[in-house]
Amino acid sequence: MLINALNSGASVYMADFEDANSPAWGNMVTGQANLIDAIERTITFEGPEKVYRLNERTAVLLVRPRGWHLTEKHARVDGMPVSGGLFDFGLYMFHCARRLLERGTGPYFYLPKLESHHEARLWNDVFNFAEDRLRLPRGTIKATVLIEHVLAAFEMDEILYELRDHAAGLNAGRWDYIFSIIKSFRRRPEFLLPDRAQVTMTVPFMRAYTALLVHTCHRRGAHALGGMAAFIPSRRDPTINEVALARVREDKLRESGDGFDGTWVAHPDLVPVAMEVFDHALGPRPHQLDRPREAVAVQARDLIDIRVPGGETTEAGLRSNVSVALQYLESWLRGTGAAAIFNLMEDVATAEISRSQVWQWTHHGARITGGTAVSPDFVRRIEEEELQKIRDAYGPETYSRMKFDGARAVFEEVALGERFSEFLTLVAYDRLD
Repeated sequence: MLINALNSGASVYMADFEDANSPAWGNMVTGQANLIDAIERTITFEGPEKVYRLNERTAVLLVRPRGWHLTEKHARVDGMPVSGGLFDFGLYMFHCARRLLERGTGPYFYLPKLESHHEARLWNDVFNFAEDRLRLPRGTIKATVLIEHVLAAFEMDEILYELRDHAAGLNAGRWDYIFSIIKSFRRRPEFLLPDRAQVTMTVPFMRAYTALLVHTCHRRGAHALGGMAAFIPSRRDPTINEVALARVREDKLRESGDGFDGTWVAHPDLVPVAMEVFDHALGPRPHQLDRPREAVAVQARDLIDIRVPGGETTEAGLRSNVSVALQYLESWLRGTGAAAIFNLMEDVATAEISRSQVWQWTHHGARITGGTAVSPDFVRRIEEEELQKIRDAYGPETYSRMKFDGARAVFEEVALGERFSEFLTLVAYDRLD
């Protein structure tokens, strides 16, 4: 997968130790070893029909360490588990910083889950410390910050300021941003959101957030990155692909038209579509910093005006949330943190929005279209029906070897518990082999 990603034709590949990764010890250590081999250009993989090697020209490597909330239980300092983010960052810097610089690139990072400029300052202190210890010039490390928390959206200027020696830009997320709104305002019924599929990047509060991000970045000379197209192409149904690729193109046209300098896709087959749209928008320019979006006038109230015109809470949306959360958690507990479910790349962020919506709807007794109130008993009935569909799809023998019992236990704790769990991974990590 690493070879295919670096060979995909994209400008950049993000090696993700966070939301698209299950932090089993083997994943964390093998992932670091693979990055060393990729930088050394010795990485290969021999499959039954093909030998995989790196192309002459590959994507620039970017690494996402874990967020501040996660720990690495297999490494301890003074008897305590170390910070997962520091573990990921430290290993990569120690082994790869010099190797990268010798090859004309550098140690580039993608920082998740920041909620304030204080967390940006902490990362900046870490960067300065690492550069000093490794005798690297100040500013060698470059970082892009994912603004995926509503509180961070109020501090984008301050976050760029704290990382001013190292900042490359900011990125607009979707699922984790929506999750953060549910989490931050979970006790307030006026913040109930409709089906997750209806909360698109074009609803007013998401438009306000993304417009402010482009405006802030370009005013400060930083790059603005758009969101990720999560569609996974089907090898068997070209009709699905035709409809989905049209939506991906429309999404990237909107982003490039809004002034974003780049964007993400979840699958190599989507690279040509995104590249074509942005190449056309940028022309000979490497970015759109010459578009400061000075007419943007986003107010604080716009960021928390969560009305979704025409939005509904439906049984289909509830079923999708339950099924996606269960299937993703099962995959995560088996050690696979990026799962193709219903032709979408699901990761921790999408599982978080799924389970947090169930918690929000249940806690406030939201009524789905047709009048039924969402209650724990109603959710458990749907849970059993969705699990039965999965049993039928896999067959009883295969299903019995999977980790749906653990997935169900985690789901019920994080979606139906009286207390809201800050992150499902903190609950699920104790069950990870």
